[in-house]
Amino acid sequence: MRRLFFLIIFLAVFFTAQAQSPANIPTAEVQIKSAVLAAPAEMREQATVYGYNEKGEFVELRKGTNEMICLADDPQQDGFSASCYHRELEPFMARGRALKKMGKSSQEIFDMREGEVKAGKLKMPEDPSTLFVYSASQENFNAKTGEVKAGNFRYVVYIPYATAESTGLPLSPEAPGMPWIMDPGTHRAHIMINPPANQ
Repeated sequence: MRRLFFLIIFLAVFFTAQAQSPANIPTAEVQIKSAVLAAPAEMREQATVYGYNEKGEFVELRKGTNEMICLADDPQQDGFSASCYHRELEPFMARGRALKKMGKSSQEIFDMREGEVKAGKLKMPEDPSTLFVYSASQENFNAKTGEVKAGNFRYVVYIPYATAESTGLPLSPEAPGMPWIMDPGTHRAHIMINPPANQ
């Protein structure tokens, strides 16, 4: 029984390690191909792309020349999700990634960035800046080719400290795809646009 117990433990650890092994990380080419799908077509070729190396470390995969930064899908997360955003949002995004890596909760990240922006330690864009998100179910993402089927877009336009009153936007959508404002009056105030999902 004791041998059987240790064998079960060994197999559990082995298969967990296999599931998280670098072998499951798509090639840099595939990550770049699928990551830029989130960006407008005319901005894809010159966008900077971040993703994961063979060790699973978050790294720059391609240095771009335009204003767009794209993040490849995290292979450790279920489903497919790539995002691209204006480079002026990078300090905000990078700080969020750093705090998440430290184990901070979503609310802690929000509160810490809010305090840092107000203290002048974290810079937010002076002009409206856009984030594009492209997502799909795991079965609709081919990790070998980078092809995505039946993906859905989400658009976010950051306008720090804007309110419903200053923009004329509602606090929630009243129809599919209707823009609305989220987190009004804060550093993370943004316009949300969720087009109807693909079936």
